[in-house]
Amino acid sequence: MKHVDHPLLSPSLGSQKFLRSFHFGTPGARPKVHIQASLHAEELPGMLVAHHLRALLEAADAAGQIRGEVILVPVANPLGLAQRVDHKAMGRFDLATSENFNRHYPDLAKAVWPVVQDTLGADPAANVATVRSAMGDYLRNWTPDTELQSMRRCLLTLAHDADVMLDLHCDCESVMHFYTEETCWPHLKPLTCFLQCEAILLARNSGSGPFDECLSGIWWRLTDALALAKKPVPLPQGCYSATIELRGEGDVSHAMAITDAKALFSYLQHIQVVDCATTPAVPPARCQATPLAGSQTLYAPVPGVVVFAAQVGQVLHIGDLVAEVIDPLANQTHRVVAGVSGTLYARIRERYAMAGAELGKIAGATPFRTGELLGA
Repeated sequence: MKHVDHPLLSPSLGSQKFLRSFHFGTPGARPKVHIQASLHAEELPGMLVAHHLRALLEAADAAGQIRGEVILVPVANPLGLAQRVDHKAMGRFDLATSENFNRHYPDLAKAVWPVVQDTLGADPAANVATVRSAMGDYLRNWTPDTELQSMRRCLLTLAHDADVMLDLHCDCESVMHFYTEETCWPHLKPLTCFLQCEAILLARNSGSGPFDECLSGIWWRLTDALALAKKPVPLPQGCYSATIELRGEGDVSHAMAITDAKALFSYLQHIQVVDCATTPAVPPARCQATPLAGSQTLYAPVPGVVVFAAQVGQVLHIGDLVAEVIDPLANQTHRVVAGVSGTLYARIRERYAMAGAELGKIAGATPFRTGELLGA
């Protein structure tokens, strides 16, 4: 194992932040897996999972069991981690630009298409290598002009040529759940079983340019571009990426983190990045995958005190009471009910809501939304 410190662009005199990555196995070996934690910096369960996963990877590396390459970034967002307002963590949005740390990553397909459109041939593996090389060239030639852009570039440089990329997040209060693109789902299904996910949200394109879809989306976008250009060129899915929501912000414990780290490690053994005498058996799934476009976000109809009637993980039916919003001034109670049937997989931690504020999310099985499918 070795670690590398990557300095970021300094926004001010006399200060500079850096990313630290930990490298296991052989550089350039396949499969390559990139795992990062807490890109939304106040979402801390991933950091603790990375801490325990590092111990497992170090032992495997020392025993010569890593046949591929694994890169681990336990603190993916030192910018957001340092942000505080009135003693409260502000790790979701960059205070300098107001941008979400997990949005606005570049459209890599658009960036490399002029380079690769006439250089791809009949060999699928060679085509994957060509695209990865073009991505690497694009990132090397990208000159960031802000600290945030330099962090985005650094993370993409580490992960752009990974076969698998896992982004560890969490929600406010939630069960273990999982976001991935449809093209990645067959390959990543065993991981959701190891993690015992209670909700799995699939989309072809959720919008807003999150980190995971930047890396997996390039492959289907290029495939679509090739078809549109009438170029019958084989281009496999070169990266399977996902956002893993490790329950809620308060679910930070050694017991849960060790369980999750072991689940990730079992998946690495399953895909033969880590050698083992006996490949771990894939546990039964706890849920079926549902479309992200079928997920209902519940909103507060009025301002007031929020009292939840439904717990995260609870299976709801249309019309079931999810929460009440209490207006103690008008002495009124407003009911918020489920509009779809499915699992309540996330809800807010705060118990006071402004009018129109998000309250929770239900994983419905029938698509009904279009456009931008992710929240701010």
